[in-house]
Amino acid sequence: MNPSVITKINSFEVWLADFGFIGKIRPVLILSIPQENDARNLVVVLPLTSQIRGLRGEVNIGKPKWLPKQSAVNIQGIASIDANKLVRKMGKLTDSQITNIKEKLCEYLSL
Repeated sequence: MNPSVITKINSFEVWLADFGFIGKIRPVLILSIPQENDARNLVVVLPLTSQIRGLRGEVNIGKPKWLPKQSAVNIQGIASIDANKLVRKMGKLTDSQITNIKEKLCEYLSL
């Protein structure tokens, strides 16, 4: 991704991210975006999974039209990645999904 794309990333969008050979290209939910003057160029993300287990750290988001399978946001997998690992935008969650994820994230992290 080139630096001009950074300004087009928004919180609570789902993007494909390239985690390299072992991690493959996987969908992630964007939590925070890098600022223009941020030398680290990091994005805080939550991975999505289609292996739904009903765990406390999962938030089921169903099957949006832009995802191939029923999926859940894996709050336990919170991470920061280089914004250059983002490949392309897939879609954006609904307001109710965003609210649910925010509540679960606060609960999970005891905020």
